[in-house]
Amino acid sequence: MKDKRVFVSGGAGVIGLEMIPKLVERGADVLVGDLKSRPISFAPSVRYRQGDLNEMTSAEMSAFAPEVFIHLAATFERSSESYGFWAENFHHNLHLSHRLMTLVKDLPSLRRVVFASSYLIYDQARYLFNTPQASPVSLREDVPIMPRNLTGMAKLAHEVELRFLSEFGELGFSSVCARIFRGYGRNSRDVISRWIRALLAGETISVYRPEGLFDYVYARDTAEGLIRMADTETLSGIVNLGTERARRVQDIVDILRTHFPAMQAETVPADIPFEASQADMTACRAALGWTPQYDLESAIPEMIAYERAKRDAAKSKISTAHLLVSSAARKAPLVRALRRAAAKLDPAIRVVAGDLDEGALARHVADDFWPMPRIGEEVLEEILQGCRARGIGVVVPTRDGELAFWARHRARFEAAGIDIVVSPIETVETCLDKLAFARFGAAHGLPFIPAALHPDELGSGPFVVKERFGAGARAIGLDLAREPALAHGATLAEPLYQPFIHGREISVDAWMDRTYRVKGLVLRHRNRVIDGESQVTTTFRDPAIEAEAQRVLEALNLRGPAVLQIILDSHDAPHVVECNTRFGGASTASIEAGLDMFYWSLLESCGANVADYPFHRIGGELRQIRLPHDIYLHDSGF
Repeated sequence: MKDKRVFVSGGAGVIGLEMIPKLVERGADVLVGDLKSRPISFAPSVRYRQGDLNEMTSAEMSAFAPEVFIHLAATFERSSESYGFWAENFHHNLHLSHRLMTLVKDLPSLRRVVFASSYLIYDQARYLFNTPQASPVSLREDVPIMPRNLTGMAKLAHEVELRFLSEFGELGFSSVCARIFRGYGRNSRDVISRWIRALLAGETISVYRPEGLFDYVYARDTAEGLIRMADTETLSGIVNLGTERARRVQDIVDILRTHFPAMQAETVPADIPFEASQADMTACRAALGWTPQYDLESAIPEMIAYERAKRDAAKSKISTAHLLVSSAARKAPLVRALRRAAAKLDPAIRVVAGDLDEGALARHVADDFWPMPRIGEEVLEEILQGCRARGIGVVVPTRDGELAFWARHRARFEAAGIDIVVSPIETVETCLDKLAFARFGAAHGLPFIPAALHPDELGSGPFVVKERFGAGARAIGLDLAREPALAHGATLAEPLYQPFIHGREISVDAWMDRTYRVKGLVLRHRNRVIDGESQVTTTFRDPAIEAEAQRVLEALNLRGPAVLQIILDSHDAPHVVECNTRFGGASTASIEAGLDMFYWSLLESCGANVADYPFHRIGGELRQIRLPHDIYLHDSGF
């Protein structure tokens, strides 16, 4: 595996925790994708993508260009599957497997696919009985199949998909499906792990069907077997992965008793069948010259040591923090984009729309609504308590008028475990004051449009006249001579004068990390503007403008999402108009182009290293047309 690029889905799971160190030791270049946060045990060289892999893009996959894909990611429930598992199985098993293969199957780099399948595909009538059995049934790869449950069905479906793809030799990769038997290992939900945790807590364990015979395969062996399958070309199709040595449930109880002499075990009556199965490992042994090395006696002490160390560390699990979109108003596209980003990180995260207006339309696309008080210093404690009561862990301010409040009190919220996605107060105040903004640009040698409180400070004109504070497009006067400019200024509260520059206006969406470095930016033409916002916008590339925009953004010490407004003159030289230190009205176009700014903000808020999540801009360009979108609520949704 040396120097091979290996993508492992579900790599933070029980098997992955054993597999990733082995791949690193073998010299592989590893990318792991998982819903869970990055395990602290992973080496720094391991690339990590946290979030729902259903949302992974072709640009991300193409950028890594895996030579080997090991598909571990899956969801399952022990014993019987609940009614709610119906949707979960489709999303994280059926849909995910199809989605990931869609992303990798046409990559020229791909050479090998290893799928972690399951023995649950085999016909349960072959190995489930009404009475205890004296010996196990050895299941060979060619015995009849009839998936035992939804998980088995999903595994079989993807096996068939891989068989289908194997018929197209021009794709350039081979695949193997490892039907794994009864897995167990460290940090697992398997019965052995559950019993160990119960015994460490001094609890009585409940034993069902102690006569049952299962082929228990330790996760460390499973990981080794899958890596060997990935590293060989002599094995394809279906292959069993087990120990070929079935053990009774009672054997586990007896082994645990040697480590917990005072343990209490209760045999509980059950109406479930007696299982008696084990893997036929003939095909695997012939191809790999290897079989699993661990047995229950050698694996269980490792698991006890692991669970004891974890218990002794007494690390409390932090509950999922929810998100607040303040001043949500009509910003439905923003709320939807934030919900998608949250779902990539953890589907349990809820997005709360907050607004002074109880009829705010964005509430209908959020998970919850908070009728917030008017933002101000006098309600700081009320807002803080309201965030705590709703489990808010991240706040995304969306209105210029409130940015200073959130920036000023960011440390106060951070002390309460709430991250505010906002730039430093000095930056916010500079960008809100158009005169201070222009002076900042002049002081730092940046291409900002000059500004003054009187047109005579700027030359002979023509001029632009606008309010010094607030939305720049509101009550603006354009291309005015001196006298009309002064007359227009007399109608404004605090007029500001700037030279009028002929050219075309563009927007630059960008995201900056905690160190104020630009992670990515996207240029947009403003094809049609209504009330200061782009209703039709088109992305484009220009290395010179991108470099200058990055220089400006990093000089301002911005954090999180921001939007630059720039005028390009007849020579395409940029003249910076203003900077909005927040998400822009049409910035969803840049998210679609790969600038995953909300996802990065959430990752950073939960402590992830966003450097592990590269900016993958789409290859082409896109045009966004912003249109109203109807929502229909039927009786239960009123």
